[in-house]
Amino acid sequence: MSESVPNESVPSESVHVDRDGGVATLTLDRQQAMNALDHPTKVVLRDRLRELAADSSVRAVVLTGAGDRAFCTGQDLKEHVALLQAGDPAPLSTVTEHYNPIVLAIATMPKPVIAAVNGMAAGAGASLAFAADFRVAASRAVFLLAFARIGLSVDTGSSWTLPRLIGHAKATELAMLAEPISAHDALAIGLVTEVVADEDLAARAAELAHRLAAGPTVAYGAIKSALHFSAGVDLTTALTREGELMAATGGSQDHKDAVAAFVAKQQATFSGR
Repeated sequence: MSESVPNESVPSESVHVDRDGGVATLTLDRQQAMNALDHPTKVVLRDRLRELAADSSVRAVVLTGAGDRAFCTGQDLKEHVALLQAGDPAPLSTVTEHYNPIVLAIATMPKPVIAAVNGMAAGAGASLAFAADFRVAASRAVFLLAFARIGLSVDTGSSWTLPRLIGHAKATELAMLAEPISAHDALAIGLVTEVVADEDLAARAAELAHRLAAGPTVAYGAIKSALHFSAGVDLTTALTREGELMAATGGSQDHKDAVAAFVAKQQATFSGR
């Protein structure tokens, strides 16, 4: 078990991690900038996600934004412009140093990740939500792939995640036309898992997270791995990987306990091992 994330809030100016049993809630908190990602925030977000991924006591993660205006509006453009004008090379390396590790930490974390989208999710902020396993959106939430509006390609994994969520044609439309899409329209095309009333978002995300945290964590991690692996291989290779993961989960304590509970006609209790 990692000792990096205590059971109380992790102090940071822009990122907070709160623990409730096996659920860790990571909140982006730069409300004055609509939770945009400046350099310090990207560093802390990357490091906190890695810590949560490695902490075996964390069995589900909720990613959300503070306030009611924004989930995350991506790169802090004021900082970005200032660095460009100063000739600072940081903007040219941030994808490699920050955004790629951040999205990999979310997508490959061996436990479920829920994006609780409380408001505007734009640019890299939208991409963060796409990388999660579940997207619970407040009714006021809006998604916007804004990259093309400022002459940029997409990043933070959206070229990979978005077509797999909604198909190539719709992904092309959202990325190239860069038009906002409401939470309810996002639900209609399969971009989000569910839409709830604004005031119910935190409770619903927590409810789902606790349900997942009480489940077979090893199996959930294997399911994520299998789904990601199959995206780039043929059927035969995917079947081989399925067999490997089935053998691994078959040896887990969760599986043994679930089988014993089934035989005893009892409700299974999972330890996440």
